[in-house]
Amino acid sequence: MALLKRSSTAAPVGDDGRMTLMEHVRELRNRLIKMILAVIAGTIIGFVFFDPIWTFMTGPYCRLPAAYKISGGTECSLVVHGVLDGFFINLKVAAIFGVIVSAPVWLYQIWSFVTPGLYQNERRYSLAFLGLAIPLFGAGATLAYFTLDKGLALLLGFVPDNAIALIDVGDYLGFLVMMLVIFGISFLMPLLMVFLNVLGVLRFKTVAKHQRMVVFLLFVFAAVATPSQDPFTMLALAIPMVLLFFAAEGVMYLRDRKRDAEEAAREKALEEELEGTTAASDDW
Repeated sequence: MALLKRSSTAAPVGDDGRMTLMEHVRELRNRLIKMILAVIAGTIIGFVFFDPIWTFMTGPYCRLPAAYKISGGTECSLVVHGVLDGFFINLKVAAIFGVIVSAPVWLYQIWSFVTPGLYQNERRYSLAFLGLAIPLFGAGATLAYFTLDKGLALLLGFVPDNAIALIDVGDYLGFLVMMLVIFGISFLMPLLMVFLNVLGVLRFKTVAKHQRMVVFLLFVFAAVATPSQDPFTMLALAIPMVLLFFAAEGVMYLRDRKRDAEEAAREKALEEELEGTTAASDDW
């Protein structure tokens, strides 16, 4: 328990509240331990409730027409090749569940470690970014989950009539996780644009100037990023990304217009102040 106890030397040192390198290392160690314990606890829960989690994860494959399943049956059976594969599949599924269910804990630990080094406005912006990033990532992953069966059906449709598609469990899980992550991260790109605009790095005029190229590149990215390479999955990723891009562009336009108006008002006030100072000098 002493390992998890926050060190007394982790308190701010000096009037400026700075911490030494060793204090940062201890702080990082304690937060990493908490993150790992949270993931382990979630993994244990996932191991206990493996059956409903497995049913959920195999949902896209089970929604496939019977013609695409083993022997054309109605059961959604996957294939394992080794004696130990069953155990490692249980462990892998439980670990995936553990990482997801413990996300609030490890995200909070990361946030708490980074926050002391940020200014007040940076904390506000980063907290808003995190608050929007989580639902956007979840929306992208949800879209991937409910469209995955269409991509699988299209890919398995290329299997010859005299061949049987024996889909390995490990390959299926890798494909599923990859699609969820790709869709989730892709939905964060427009949010990153807005965040860069808030920081003053990216302006609306720059984005608007290259709007057509950006839309084209989004479709190219969707075609390259989706592992299935089928048109349906590509469009399922590209169209929401384009809509989110236009939404982000609208937010950037409103922010830049407000920022330009404030700058113009400040410049006008400064000019009036300088003119008043000059007139007072002339009168003197």
